[in-house]
Amino acid sequence: MPVLHNRISNEALKAQMLAETEPRTTVSFYKYFTITDPKATRDALYIAFSELKVFGRVYLAHEGINAQISVPESKVEALRAMLYGFDPALDGLRLNIALDDDGKSFWVLRMKVRERIVADGIDDPNFNAADVGEYLKAAEVNAMLDDPDAIFIDMRNHYEYEVGHFENALEIPADTFREQLPKAVEMMQEHKDKNIVMYCTGGIRCEKASAWMKHNGFNKVSHIEGGIIEYARRAREQGLPVRFVGKNFVFDERMGERISEDVIANCHQCGAPSDSHTNCLNDGCHLLFIQCPACAEKFEGCCSEACQTEHRLPEEEQRRLRAGRENGNKIFNKSRGRLNTKLGIPDPE
Repeated sequence: MPVLHNRISNEALKAQMLAETEPRTTVSFYKYFTITDPKATRDALYIAFSELKVFGRVYLAHEGINAQISVPESKVEALRAMLYGFDPALDGLRLNIALDDDGKSFWVLRMKVRERIVADGIDDPNFNAADVGEYLKAAEVNAMLDDPDAIFIDMRNHYEYEVGHFENALEIPADTFREQLPKAVEMMQEHKDKNIVMYCTGGIRCEKASAWMKHNGFNKVSHIEGGIIEYARRAREQGLPVRFVGKNFVFDERMGERISEDVIANCHQCGAPSDSHTNCLNDGCHLLFIQCPACAEKFEGCCSEACQTEHRLPEEEQRRLRAGRENGNKIFNKSRGRLNTKLGIPDPE
């Protein structure tokens, strides 16, 4: 029986990927459809992906599939053909090709079965995730951006919105998608006569969010087909103005795709213009935050002097200090001020 999980260390796998001579293409896709046996589907897809030398993250649940992967350039069409033939529900599946891609996004294949492909907290048995809003293509998105009766809602997290978003888009102030859904309904109650446009990175969150808004009595709901990635690609291909400003955060080693040259965020340490996310190099922290080149040098890739000091200690001493430590939320959030509390400085305005 073939091995259906990785048995090689991450270090060795990353070295193998970096030694590859053929470029890779980063691809993301999702599909809401009923999977009767997610475990069997996962195993069958693992074999098929392994044969195509696919790396990345794939989540499966009874409600569908969500994937962010990379594949050798010569095997992109073979991947497409395999997926289209794997299940009738996947025939014609849209593959979002990365916009700003060095092919080094993943180096191992990880596939997991989950309760949901997007954790939404919805337990209403009458909710129909298939009853989604209207899909908007690039030209329609631009027209909606000029419509005074349209409200754009960003269904991503704060750290994603912070580095890039559509012009005048509304941020939902919550830490998770499951918290955003009821808050979006609450915030839009007085705007039920407006055209509500929802968007996210690749479409998976805003599609479900549009269905949730419809379930809660909103009738003029739409979402951007393929999310930011597909919008930017199609707008460029069609010679349309790209109205997304800044950088699109992505969940792989790149941590971002440059959409426009605008830098709309600030270094979380000194406040200088910057939109480069990084993880604190201290193994006892790994906080995700924005760091400019000057602070990266000053703090040696760490989020604070405390983490810098700990990172310099012998590994055995670092492990002792990490034992039993609760890191809490590993994403910088200005409202908590976690990073600046460690630094002892006020939040940058």
